[in-house]
Amino acid sequence: MSDGFFNVAVLFLDKALPGDWQANIYAPSSRTGRFTTPVIEPKLLVDGKGSQVTSIFMGSEDCPRWRQFVNYPVPLKGPDVPYENIRESSYGIRGLYLLFAAWIMETFAVVRQRAWIDAGFGGLRKIRFSIEDWEPWFVPEVFPKAGADPSGHAVDLGPERETTKRDAECAVDYPQARYYSAADYRRLYLAGELTPTDVARALLPLIRRDAKPPGKYSTAWFDSKEQIVLDAAAASTQRYREKRSLGPLDGVPTAVKDEFDMDGYTTCLGSRRDFTGPVLEDGSNRAWCVRKLEEAGAVIMGKTSMHEFGLDTPGNNPIYGTPTNPHNAQYYTGGSSSGTAYCVSAGLIPVGLGSDGGGSVRIPASMCGIFSLKPSHNRISCKPSQNHSNTCAVNGPIAADVESLTTLFEVLAQPHPTSPFPPMGRIRLEQGPGHPRVIGIPEAWFARATPAMQELCRGLIKRMVARHNYTVVPVEIPFLSHGQIAHAMTVLTDAATLLPETRGLTPGNRIMLALGRVTPATDYLLAQKLRRVLMEHLAWLWQQHPGMVLVTPTTSCAGWPILTAGELRYGISDGDRTLRTMEYVWLANFCGNPSITVPAGFVVPEGAPDAGQVASVDTPGKIPVGLMATGEWCAEEQLLQFAWQAERASADLRNRPPIWLDLVEEAKKLHKESEQ
Repeated sequence: MSDGFFNVAVLFLDKALPGDWQANIYAPSSRTGRFTTPVIEPKLLVDGKGSQVTSIFMGSEDCPRWRQFVNYPVPLKGPDVPYENIRESSYGIRGLYLLFAAWIMETFAVVRQRAWIDAGFGGLRKIRFSIEDWEPWFVPEVFPKAGADPSGHAVDLGPERETTKRDAECAVDYPQARYYSAADYRRLYLAGELTPTDVARALLPLIRRDAKPPGKYSTAWFDSKEQIVLDAAAASTQRYREKRSLGPLDGVPTAVKDEFDMDGYTTCLGSRRDFTGPVLEDGSNRAWCVRKLEEAGAVIMGKTSMHEFGLDTPGNNPIYGTPTNPHNAQYYTGGSSSGTAYCVSAGLIPVGLGSDGGGSVRIPASMCGIFSLKPSHNRISCKPSQNHSNTCAVNGPIAADVESLTTLFEVLAQPHPTSPFPPMGRIRLEQGPGHPRVIGIPEAWFARATPAMQELCRGLIKRMVARHNYTVVPVEIPFLSHGQIAHAMTVLTDAATLLPETRGLTPGNRIMLALGRVTPATDYLLAQKLRRVLMEHLAWLWQQHPGMVLVTPTTSCAGWPILTAGELRYGISDGDRTLRTMEYVWLANFCGNPSITVPAGFVVPEGAPDAGQVASVDTPGKIPVGLMATGEWCAEEQLLQFAWQAERASADLRNRPPIWLDLVEEAKKLHKESEQ
């Protein structure tokens, strides 16, 4: 090795020894500069001549995160490359044409291979020499060491969070933005003005599919078991009477996506098939997060609709019916957690549970004008079921307000016994003095959004700067367009291995799975190599800007319009629109970071005068859009603080949808009748 071949040493976290650090010295590739080959004994940091030098990572004040986490990426700046859009435009296929297209894709290998190339999946080969020396990273799980939770609080959740005076002022100033929160229901229960049974009885007739006629909001619900719901509500009502409530979610109506096992329910993942998990030794097959909800006393009203297998983003489901956007019935809700987002937006529940493998809680929340959090990878356990997309997907909460979102997240994030995550403490929504307030904007990527989306999101960023003293810094991230392709390739290939038999599936998903079966192992590995490049570059960005949140629009387009009745009956496959909705969300899934979306305003719908422009308050059928913030691994508290600030800075930008249900008033009518 020649003198000066390399002039810096880095530390490598040995993932085979969780919780322990091991210092290894790696020599960079002569082509890329990536550290690949161990060249000297561990725990010595040397320059190219073998002289010891100072560590720039472990034990350094420049990167304290290394000491707090397991699997934290090595902070290494990625290649300096300008933003490049490598996607090709394609035509959407709808209705009966979709049936024929699915048959063609499944029957002729040459068509599948051509479609795979046209979709851009071969694009990673063009950057092979820039990424091939990185090792692949398959599961982006980064977690705190025991006793080093980044929240810094005691593991006991402690006393309940109290709604601040500013919350009440916000509701008075902008009543059109006012949703009932989980805390509102609890206050009414504690005051004796309402009971969980009143709420359940008021809501059940509106959501049941088996009612004659079906409930007004039933399309958003996969199933609701009346007796199970009423029993849970009665138990909660009795606890309040006896003054032994279980906490802030006791009696609060909620729902879970048809992806989570619940006792007494079938799990179909939005399909015709039965994927219900086996009953375990304790006589239950409940998912861990469902168990936590029930232990907190929440009244789970049922299971909500979803896009079949969560493999696309409109929320279209020709099998069970498609819930349309509460703000405009000519638009989709977004997906795949379509039913949960619909129910929160329409006022049926203040909080609900979804999952997110490529924006599936953030996209529908953005399109429905509400809040959602995609946590760090595996922060919320999928046990005892399998994670159907374990390299990208997570479970996450959706809510009408940030306080409720935080409360639900605290309950769901209690670690499963097999989880490497330590217990999490009570989250503080008000930031203390001296907390970093930095917004990072990848400008070329941000500019991919439509002009109205940019105007609304930049406007909210300006409010955050003016009202909450944020500083904006420009950042660059390499290979973003390639990264989106790598994420899509990974998810589809994972899905194709789980679903080799496609009979009975919707034609749109048959096309997706046919694409997933084409991916060569070499290209799949290139995608995982790019994952490491991106994760290490993000770690480097947070080393440069501690406490920064990356901010973009949630989607690059405003909503997803329903163009024909046939697509509701047979389905839709529109790669362009899918990728536009996933323009920004994929990064957090692929790299394992937490990410949150907040409402940012409305856009005039397609077909209306001034379509695509920023909408005024009285614009009929206006479409909600969202602003998204992505944080460092395990920085959920910081993101919730950001969202809490944004909620107050943008209250005048929110409106409840026309179909919003005043569930509290409906329940009060029943309560009054029961007292007479």
